[in-house]
Amino acid sequence: MTKPAILFDKDGTLIDTEKHYFTAWMAAFEEYGHPIKAEEALRFRSLGKPFAEGYARELCGPETDIQKIRQIRNRVLSALLEEQGVELKPYARETLALLKERGYRMAIVTASARERAEEELTKIDLLEYFDDIISAKTVSRGKPAPDCYRYACEKLGLEPSETFAVEDSPNGVEAAWGAGCKTVMIPDLTEPGDRIQAMLYARCSNLKEFAELLL
Repeated sequence: MTKPAILFDKDGTLIDTEKHYFTAWMAAFEEYGHPIKAEEALRFRSLGKPFAEGYARELCGPETDIQKIRQIRNRVLSALLEEQGVELKPYARETLALLKERGYRMAIVTASARERAEEELTKIDLLEYFDDIISAKTVSRGKPAPDCYRYACEKLGLEPSETFAVEDSPNGVEAAWGAGCKTVMIPDLTEPGDRIQAMLYARCSNLKEFAELLL
């Protein structure tokens, strides 16, 4: 029996960066002159560019300069990462090494640009574990649309039902589930609500628990 491929989200799933994105979004809207609530900032997790632009205008009005907000966010994020570095999520390296040893094909499906993802994964010595990196920026619609996961499955030559997708955020879960992947959530900043819970193959506490589920 052919082993399923595993499609991993990056931020919040393998590397502990969603907390920095959250802080950066909050700071960006504050500096822009339109502070937002914590629950509003959390909705930006893994949110594709066109969706993020629409959501920012919902929050601040139709004339919102999302590019300026994003520039501030990127500046704050870069400073946070420079100061605190990029940390792995618990059991990330051990899980990837074990699954690679067992012969699983693995790919990254991320909202980040491919070049940025490669650079980050190289710095923390995780790049070697992956057969491919699929950036949501290569499709017309990012998460929560299913396009990036469908494209990932096409590139790997697999049906979505032959893959597990591992995500930490509601937008990521919705994208993977919409594509037809067996979707596992390892919650990072928030637990799944009823709507997201209904989309899940499983909820795991950490990557080690996911490996145990798979094996």
